[in-house]
Amino acid sequence: MSEQFDAVDIIRTKRDRGTLSPAQIDWTIDAYTRGAIADEQMAALNMAILLNGMDRTEISRWTAAMIASGERMDFSALGKPTSDKHSTGGVGDKITLPLAPLVAVFGVAVPQLSGRGLGHTGGTLDKLESIPGWRAQLSNDEMMAQLAGVGAVICAAGAGLAPADRKLYALRDVTGTVEAIPLIASSIMSKKIAEGTGSLVLDVKVGSGAFMKDEAQARELAETMVALGTDAGVKTVALLTNMSTPLGLTAGNAIEVEESVEVLAGGGPEDVVELTVRLAEEMLAAAGVHDADPRQALQDGRAMDVWNRMIEAQGGDPRAELPVARESETVYAPADGVLVGLDALAVGVAAWRLGAGRARKEDSVQAGAGVRLHAKPGAMVRAGEPLMTLLTDTPEKFDRAREALETAVVIAPEGARPAQQLIIDRIA
Repeated sequence: MSEQFDAVDIIRTKRDRGTLSPAQIDWTIDAYTRGAIADEQMAALNMAILLNGMDRTEISRWTAAMIASGERMDFSALGKPTSDKHSTGGVGDKITLPLAPLVAVFGVAVPQLSGRGLGHTGGTLDKLESIPGWRAQLSNDEMMAQLAGVGAVICAAGAGLAPADRKLYALRDVTGTVEAIPLIASSIMSKKIAEGTGSLVLDVKVGSGAFMKDEAQARELAETMVALGTDAGVKTVALLTNMSTPLGLTAGNAIEVEESVEVLAGGGPEDVVELTVRLAEEMLAAAGVHDADPRQALQDGRAMDVWNRMIEAQGGDPRAELPVARESETVYAPADGVLVGLDALAVGVAAWRLGAGRARKEDSVQAGAGVRLHAKPGAMVRAGEPLMTLLTDTPEKFDRAREALETAVVIAPEGARPAQQLIIDRIA
C-alpha cells in the first residue's frame, strides 16, 4: 500500500524542533506497529524527541495513538468505581501488595496490571510468584470475575493492551532513549488508560533508587502524566515520593511479600504503612469515596481478608510457607553514630546481584534472594552491630553484592539529621 506520510520527513520535522500534526502522529504509531517504519527510523525519531521534546498536544495525541493500537478494557459492567495505582519503580517498593486489597475493602475495584522487574527495581509479579501456586496470567473474563467477586486483582497485562508500547519500549531500551519524558509518560499512560480504570494515582519516585534521580525531572514527568490522564478523562493525581533510601526493611521477592503481610496484619515498617495509607486515601478520593479510614482497615483485619481471597482466586495459598534463601551473610556497622544515609540504588543493585532481579527479560529470579535491613536512616548504630543480611541460594554471589554496598552506608556523629520526608509533594 502507498503510505500517507514519509518517515524521513517526520524525523526531519522533529530534528528541526518542529511540531508533528495529529495525522502525522497517528500514522507514525500505526505504521511502526505494522512494520512500515523501520526500527532505525523510529530510533532516530525517538532521539529527536529526547533532544527536542514534545508539547502537550503532541504527547496527548501520541498517547491516544498508542492506545488505539490495541484493545481497551471496560469495567462499566462492574457497577462500582475503579481506581488504580502506578509506581515508577524503586527499591523495596512492595506497596501494590497491601494497597490493592486495602482499597477494595471500601467497595472500589482495583484492576492492578503489573510488570516484572528489570535491573535494580523489583517487579510486583516476581514478588507474588514467590507465593506457592499463585499465577500472574489471567484472561479478561477471569479478571472481570475476580474484580466483581473479590474487588482486587494484581495480574500481568494482556498482549492486546497498547501493543505499540511493547515494540517502542524494547527499541528505547537499546537506543539510549528511555529517559525521554514524553516517551516515558506516553508509555505508562497509554497502558493505564487502555486498562480502563476510572481514576489513577501515580507514585512518582525521586532519588538514587528511582528512575528519576532529579526532583525537577520527576516533577515534570508527574505533571505530564497527570495532564495526559486528565486529557483522556481519567481522574489522575500524582505523589512525588522519596526513593533515596529503600522502602521498608526488605528488598527482594519472598521477603517483600512477608513484609507486606505484616502491614496487612496491622504491623510492618512505618514508612510502608504511611505510603500505603496515603495512596489508598488518594485512590479512594479519586473514586469518590471520602469517608474511609484505610489505617483502621489495616488494623482490624478487613484488608487481610481481601488479600487472602485475592491470592486464593489466582491459585495461590496465602498461608503457605514462603521460600527461604539457602545462604545468608551479615553486613556490620563500621562505626558508632547515626545512620544518616542508606543508598537505595546500592541496596537495589546488591539485591539484584544476589539473584532477586534479572539483567535480561528472559532471566529467572530467585524467590528467596535479597537484602534484609536491620536499621534505617535516623537510627543510632554501634560498631559491629548487624546493619543488613544478604540472602541468596548461590553463595558465590555474595562478593559482588558486597561490592555494590561499599559506599551505601553513611554514619555520622550523634545529633546528625536523618533523611528527608517520604512524601515530597502532591500534583493534581
